[in-house]
Amino acid sequence: MSYSNQALNAYKSNQTDNRAATASPYQMVKMLFESLQDNLSRARGAMERNQPAERGVAVSRCIEIIGCLRSSLDMEIGGEMAVNLSELYLFCSRTLMTANRTNDLEKLNEAGWVVTEIQSAWEELGEQLNV
Repeated sequence: MSYSNQALNAYKSNQTDNRAATASPYQMVKMLFESLQDNLSRARGAMERNQPAERGVAVSRCIEIIGCLRSSLDMEIGGEMAVNLSELYLFCSRTLMTANRTNDLEKLNEAGWVVTEIQSAWEELGEQLNV
């Protein structure tokens, strides 16, 4: 399955609108980040309400989306930046797994902070490129 199909399926599994069907690659990544943030919020809420099943579903979706973002990286074109992003995505996935396993809100927020920083950089790039 190609990255585009993976990303589209991950997004569709988390959203109900049709924006993904006509999205550019930049917009697709932006939507994935939005869905990732939504699921991080769901995980936080479930953690605060002591709802482990809901927390697990939300964290699993986060990890799935992070996997799609990571698989979209082109190591040849992106070079060191792509490698660094890949490592950050791995860190987030591992941290989210730990947060879910140990019900650790601090770990969840740590991964969320990294995601927010990457998302902000992505959006800034889009502004610079006018996409």
